[in-house]
Amino acid sequence: MAPLIALLVGSALARLAGLAGMSALDGWHPALRVGLALMFTLTAVAHFVGRRRADLIAMVPPRLPRPDLLVTATGVLELIGAIGLLVPATARIAAAGLALLMLAMFPANVSAARRRLTLAGRPVTPLAQRTALQLVFVAAAVAISFGP
Repeated sequence: MAPLIALLVGSALARLAGLAGMSALDGWHPALRVGLALMFTLTAVAHFVGRRRADLIAMVPPRLPRPDLLVTATGVLELIGAIGLLVPATARIAAAGLALLMLAMFPANVSAARRRLTLAGRPVTPLAQRTALQLVFVAAAVAISFGP
């Protein structure tokens, strides 16, 4: 739920900054870029820190090699994508890349839900709820890719 909160609150605060006169954030499209960048920064940090890292490694489907390397690589890609979202010239391509990354990582969420794993000591998000969240996240990225 934290990624969704980061997306919504980050976007809303950025939009308020735009309404308050910060011209770079004047509109929902740039505000959404900030919210999505905040969300991906938050999720990327988990790829490198403590127990959450171990939980993410456990989420990688068993048939895939080097889950530790995959978790590191996806974390790096999330950070690069978050930075790319904040640069207007690269925002569209970064958003498209992040949408594809989310689709590529979704099987790990399916695997984790089916195996009833935990994340930070709590059960992973149930599959139906995770699918709905994933659709929201991908839709936000697609809106940036194809928006104004």
